[in-house]
Amino acid sequence: MKKIFSFLIAFSLLLISCKKDKVDASSMMAFQSSINDMTASLPTIKQIKFNEALYILKTFGVEGKSDIDKINALGKLLEGKKVPEIFTLADQVAQKNGIEWASTAPPSLGEMNIFGNELAKENDPNDIKASALSLETHVSSSNDSGDQGLQIVPRLVDQADQPVSFTGAALETVLQVSSNGVKLLTAKNLMQDNNFKGFNLKFSSLPADKITDNAIDITVSVKTTAKTFKMSKLGVLVNPKALRQPVVKDSTQVTAPITDPAVNPSETTDANNTNTQPTASAPVKDPKSTVSKFLTNIGNQNLKSAFEESANPAWGSYENFSNPTSGFGGMKGVSLKSVSTTNSSDNSATVNASYDVTDKDGKTFPINATFSLKNVNGNWKISNYKINK
Repeated sequence: MKKIFSFLIAFSLLLISCKKDKVDASSMMAFQSSINDMTASLPTIKQIKFNEALYILKTFGVEGKSDIDKINALGKLLEGKKVPEIFTLADQVAQKNGIEWASTAPPSLGEMNIFGNELAKENDPNDIKASALSLETHVSSSNDSGDQGLQIVPRLVDQADQPVSFTGAALETVLQVSSNGVKLLTAKNLMQDNNFKGFNLKFSSLPADKITDNAIDITVSVKTTAKTFKMSKLGVLVNPKALRQPVVKDSTQVTAPITDPAVNPSETTDANNTNTQPTASAPVKDPKSTVSKFLTNIGNQNLKSAFEESANPAWGSYENFSNPTSGFGGMKGVSLKSVSTTNSSDNSATVNASYDVTDKDGKTFPINATFSLKNVNGNWKISNYKINK
């Protein structure tokens, strides 16, 4: 009898010792088994928080087109990690994505299961009965340069367009920002109730050179158990002064050798003992190509690109430049006849252009203009122009 009892104790200890205390992602079955073992070793409240942490990491910590892809990616991310390490990683991901979740806080996301929960349960907190998604935007911050960002707030609403009341959910909410079909930004968050604060979109996170006519399109989707709701706002204006400007590499910068600071750089010589001086890079292209591109963009109503070809203080801001009454916004078509360079040096150039302009009323008239250009970091920029009589 004692032998049988000793065997049972030894067998129980063997079973306990076989339980995994860290993630094994060698296969899907091994991954799920190790997660189950780690969950079972925790107190009840910690089990709930651990499942929440896994859900945060699966939703926001990895990428994948399907749930299977995300779980595989999650396994690679968590391979060999123990419970405390997973909690720490989930805290970091939540903080990075602006999610109001912490491993030390009480349970808040309801019943989570990263390996699938196909059927809605009676107590499924994500099974929200809603009819549509509403979308509001308002200025989140501003300074002397104007608006600096937008607060984008989605709400699940009923058939009467009234907000639906719910708590304890974990609805995956995705923001996509684009301009003229070009995707600029994607962000994710969790909607836990209908007091969701939404997304704080900073204009400084948007690239100025990819935004057309200072307008963006905003789309938000919210995924419930039964349905994914989506709503868009098109043509939302942004402050061009607050956008992220492209980094222009200074091609005039010359890396000089390290020399004795007492030596005048103008007196240093190269291997052939010839005096050398750093000089600004001369533009590679003919200045008339800048004028041709400028007029073509004007004719195509691509005013943003046209404005980028200029460095003319008289035109002021892009708003003044593109004004339909006093700026180039009133030109609806340009037919180029001839462009010729009349004068050119390393730092300045003059180009004559002859073209027909069609205005907003459909009237066409000929123009002969002289464009002045200057060398800006190795590129020709229009610095002035006048219409010749």
